[in-house]
Amino acid sequence: MLALSHYNSSSSPLLPRSSNDSGGKVEARVAVGGLSQQGNLTLLQPTTSGVIVVILSMTLGIISNIVALFILANAYSQLRRRNKATFLLFASSLVFTDFIGHVIPGALVLRLYLSGGVHPDDFNSSDGMCQFLGGSMVFFGLCPLFMGCAMAAERCLGVTKPLLHSSLVTKTRAKICLSAIWLAALCVALLPCFQLGSYAYQDPGTWCFIKVLSDTQEMDMAFVVLFSGLGLASLAVALVCNTISGLTLVLARLRRKPGSHHSAKSHDIEMVVQLVGIMVTSCICWSPLLIFSLMSVIRSYTGSIAEDLSSYKTLMVMAVRLATWNQILDPWVYILLRRTVLRKIYLIAKCQAGMRGTIIGRWEPNSFPSSEKHQVNQV
Repeated sequence: MLALSHYNSSSSPLLPRSSNDSGGKVEARVAVGGLSQQGNLTLLQPTTSGVIVVILSMTLGIISNIVALFILANAYSQLRRRNKATFLLFASSLVFTDFIGHVIPGALVLRLYLSGGVHPDDFNSSDGMCQFLGGSMVFFGLCPLFMGCAMAAERCLGVTKPLLHSSLVTKTRAKICLSAIWLAALCVALLPCFQLGSYAYQDPGTWCFIKVLSDTQEMDMAFVVLFSGLGLASLAVALVCNTISGLTLVLARLRRKPGSHHSAKSHDIEMVVQLVGIMVTSCICWSPLLIFSLMSVIRSYTGSIAEDLSSYKTLMVMAVRLATWNQILDPWVYILLRRTVLRKIYLIAKCQAGMRGTIIGRWEPNSFPSSEKHQVNQV
């Protein structure tokens, strides 16, 4: 989604966000510098290492998503199975959304970082860039969660009711579902444009999100409840569907007769394993931000956050940094959890287990012929 910058405490002043007069800049610099020297104001100034971290994070995310897109596109062009093709269509759309969601907000954060960020006095304000960045975070945050939920539901139907799945799920309907997901996430992200919630700059002034820490209104709390509720509900539905799919495949595996053909089940196992990987990644990366946002806005609205405001600011920054790794880790689910890779891992593990069994077998007592039996054979 974006890569947040690293800040260090410093007595050096932070330049104002916008000023057309050079003399005004000098006066602001001197005034703020004087306050800093007196110890009445603590400012944060970006470091060079922070820029490097942002650039490296964006580069890693771009490379990971491009590699995953290439693998998925190659698999989609070679596969003729309709259920697998539908899954790959969802997966390709998810990776493409992650790619765009990593580049656009990340570029805006990098621009804010290089310009010196936003002055602390303007944290509760919002301009065009903040509106766009906050909307991008909400949109590109909900889309992967919605898609992961839709993919889990589609696979659950395919595993438990294959005949119904073959009659209901088509490429056209899958594309309609994807369009509905993007439209739903966009509608939620655009709610502040209709005064239903608001976006604001967040500490340390290099990113925008829903107003959750100060001056929150009823609409802000409703907006956060909607955002967090939809995200957590998507994760819960994905968890239930993947659990049902996994248990169904395990039971089918146990009931399968030896030597029976199970190539179709191997495709299902591969897809369910990938979906479990997506679900685990999303839960780890997104749950903290969804939960902390909900806790912060409730405490801010009730006025009980003042004594713990700095702690909640730290938690929010850590949570959004963790959420940015979702776009980096999602592609590796498809890169590493493919059937070819899983088969190699299985063969390696089986080979290691066979070698271990051979070594143990050499030292078992009945693996050595007795001396009497050896003499009888000679006679």
